[in-house]
Amino acid sequence: MTRTVYPVNVPEAALGRNSVELRQVVKVHGQGPTAVRVLDGVSWGFPRRTFTAVMGPSGSGKSTLLQCAAGLDRPTSGSVSIDGTELTTLDETALTRLRRDRLGFIFQSYNLVPTLTVAQNVTLPMEFASRPIPAGAVRNVLARLGLEQHTHTRPAALSGGQQQRVAIARALLGDPAVIFADEPTGALDSRAAAEVLGLLRGAVDSGGRTIVMVTHDPVAAAVADAVVFFADGRVVDVLHRPSADAAAARMARLADGFAERGGVR
Repeated sequence: MTRTVYPVNVPEAALGRNSVELRQVVKVHGQGPTAVRVLDGVSWGFPRRTFTAVMGPSGSGKSTLLQCAAGLDRPTSGSVSIDGTELTTLDETALTRLRRDRLGFIFQSYNLVPTLTVAQNVTLPMEFASRPIPAGAVRNVLARLGLEQHTHTRPAALSGGQQQRVAIARALLGDPAVIFADEPTGALDSRAAAEVLGLLRGAVDSGGRTIVMVTHDPVAAAVADAVVFFADGRVVDVLHRPSADAAAARMARLADGFAERGGVR
């Protein structure tokens, strides 16, 4: 394991070789004396075909970082690009199209429609986008995730781990370049979480995806190629080839310091 410390950001010269890039990104919530600077001039890049975990104390800005990186929220200033496409200059229609066509999303709450079957949930985003679904694509992705016996099953009849597999299948069906995951194992037991993490790892190693995952779990973070630690709206540290123990120890130190400072300024 190697450890690199960046007091604020990765150097600008290191940017330009990544799937997702943020340059001097600022996000402010509110106005006037009650304004909160959630992202404080973040410059960071997530390399292509890698799995990066983002960790930080509650309120540190890590979920806002993911939302801005994924085009789900617009920064107050700065720029965000995905595979060379600048997101901050796109109108809402173009931004929606980019998210739909080039990105995948996995959330802790699964976001499945309870009245639809597994297959219908998986194909729903592509149907909304009027995108053709290749023959056999749904069957293949469900088989890869061990869901071939549940094609016509509704979510309520599935376990939490199986529902998260459906969410992963939905994200993979559109062949996204980047998958953003927000606490994807937060609602799962340890066995189901390990299965889901293995599937995400395989999406990088075998599928060539780029994954950016926000997590509070050092065991989940240990599956990643690197862990980026976030505090006070900035990147403060990164571990390459992390171990769960090292991630947990760094998080504990960050949480203690973060609590003493009273959170994001």
